[in-house]
Amino acid sequence: MTKLLEWLTAVMVVFGVWITIVLGYVQSPLTDKWMHIIIPSPIIFVILFGLYAVFVVLYRVFTFNDCEYAAKELQGQIVQAREDLKQKGFAFD
Repeated sequence: MTKLLEWLTAVMVVFGVWITIVLGYVQSPLTDKWMHIIIPSPIIFVILFGLYAVFVVLYRVFTFNDCEYAAKELQGQIVQAREDLKQKGFAFD
């Protein structure tokens, strides 16, 4: 199962529970007491997920490592590829 399917499954389960509570299929003394939180909860979840996504992206950007050895190796491979292409008749500008 891919991550997309896992997320979609979780979202559908949460949405299913939410819609049954909102439409009144599940009756409980707590649902009446907490209805002012239950109704806007999908909006709250979207906002919290957005904040989580922003913090994860920023954290990964700030902790991105430079690979000096890999950069030098790649530059060497580029030089080698240019030499091979020049031998085969390709002209670089």
